[in-house]
Amino acid sequence: MVDDPTRKMSAPGSDEADELQRDERLAVILEVLLGQAARGEEPDIASQLAAHPDLADELKQLWGTARIATAIVDDEVKQMDDADSDLDQPFLYSNFELPCQFGDYELLEEIGRGGMGVVFKAKHVTLGRTVALKMLLRGQFASGEDKDRFVQEVKSVALLDHPNIVPVFEFGENDGRLFFSMPFVTGETLADRLKRGPLPIRSASRMMVKIAKAIQHAHREGVTHRDLKPGNILIDDERNPFVTDFGLAMPSRDSLRITRTGAVIGTPAFMSPEQAGGKTKQIGPASDVYSLGGILYNAVTGQPPFSAPTAMEMMLKVLEQEPEPPRSINDRVPRDLEYIILRCLQKPSELRYESAHSLADDLLAFLKNEPVSANVGRISSFFSRMFRETHHAPILENWGGLWMLNAPALFVPAAVSDYMRFLGEASRWKFFALWTIGLGTWATVFWTLRRKMGAVTFVERQIAHTWAAGLAPVFFLIPLEYVMGVPLFQLAPMLAIGAGMVFLVKAGSLSGTFYVQSAALFLAAFAMAALPRISLSIYGLVTGICFFVPGLKHYRLRKQRLADEAEYLIEQQLSDSTETFES
Repeated sequence: MVDDPTRKMSAPGSDEADELQRDERLAVILEVLLGQAARGEEPDIASQLAAHPDLADELKQLWGTARIATAIVDDEVKQMDDADSDLDQPFLYSNFELPCQFGDYELLEEIGRGGMGVVFKAKHVTLGRTVALKMLLRGQFASGEDKDRFVQEVKSVALLDHPNIVPVFEFGENDGRLFFSMPFVTGETLADRLKRGPLPIRSASRMMVKIAKAIQHAHREGVTHRDLKPGNILIDDERNPFVTDFGLAMPSRDSLRITRTGAVIGTPAFMSPEQAGGKTKQIGPASDVYSLGGILYNAVTGQPPFSAPTAMEMMLKVLEQEPEPPRSINDRVPRDLEYIILRCLQKPSELRYESAHSLADDLLAFLKNEPVSANVGRISSFFSRMFRETHHAPILENWGGLWMLNAPALFVPAAVSDYMRFLGEASRWKFFALWTIGLGTWATVFWTLRRKMGAVTFVERQIAHTWAAGLAPVFFLIPLEYVMGVPLFQLAPMLAIGAGMVFLVKAGSLSGTFYVQSAALFLAAFAMAALPRISLSIYGLVTGICFFVPGLKHYRLRKQRLADEAEYLIEQQLSDSTETFES
């Protein structure tokens, strides 16, 4: 059984105390997981999710944030070295006094490192050639996931045979340290070159043609790189580019085996929105196309598409903001090349080039001064961007079932009101009681049900306030009509206008598809004005449909997500049991 420090906490005595206890429990769980990671162990997130189902949603979100803060920023290497201080030092590469012997290799100097591996310039003693040798940073103390990824890097590159991809010479293990050797490319990385300023426009385009073709070859072999960036592009003395560091690459068939659900994979400034959002099932060749666009953007402007002081802010920019047009930074960038770059950097993957090969073809057309496909269909791209979901949209999974219930909760009082008017009821206050007591009670039940599902996020509170603003016209309509001395429900079309404004706000913050609901409600206001006897029924019906349709969609998505998570937990438990049995 997993040791659970959170069970030692006292039971809550109030809502405030309950919230405080939840925060304390989350803090303790995160501390346990981060402690496991710092010791080089595999953080047992699956067990924690199973032990605390009421905290599952929050825990996954916070764990993703914690991983961003500790796993993808440069400070991670320093943290890992600090964590290594208590380990058996002779097994760590950092104690090597270079040059030194390592199997059949002589390690000459360190030439690079990352969160998982370190690369040396080395000499193969038997063959007498200079190579680049990469080994796991933590040696035999590396986590199982790091070892799997290291081996996967070798397997991925072994599948590839392209003149602009650095191949593998040899793979092996020495004194508990996994390693592989590659050709030593004399020159520098593209990142080092760009420190001196942007590349000439046509040189950058020709370079990207070769890189895109190399990545297309990888995609054809079923390998997605997932960490393309200037630092992973080597440029030799003859200005030929070479793609390297397939440490995060993964054949599509194995993507779920090593990559955990919700894991953030890649480098923030060049990762695609689906990578930044931890949507591992959506990561594929289109993600590499996005990164290629980011590299080209960097090459011609001298800066990445996004920059921010922290990794978290960078991720939010990748998810929410559009990059500055390259021409606004470097006015020498031709308009067609700008179109090519911005097409690569589209948030929805379906708006990017369908393949790296298509990107290479468009770049070749640009170099030949021929028309480029990126300059076609910009109006359709505009509408596609307008109707896309934001990264906040997944929280609607918490509201799907409630929105389905909200549909009859709105339609019933509206239809009853029209029926009462048909029977000749004229008392304003009976109608006022029906709407205020009925909808007020439902609003209380709605919010109570939502809170029972788990902690309410900040964005959800904003949505709730927007929804409350949409109910305000319902509560104030009858009193205002009374003060103004106008007939009962003469101003009813304004109810649809108010509801349409609510969906207009949701379209900007959640999903552009809500523009459809907003337009439907604005049109319903005219129908209500034209048919005053059934105006409230029109309002209730249209508003109910506007809530029910997206509610059903996100209710189904939630059920599917929970089923996937349950399947993942079962697979993880079976995997852990198998590893325990084998050990």
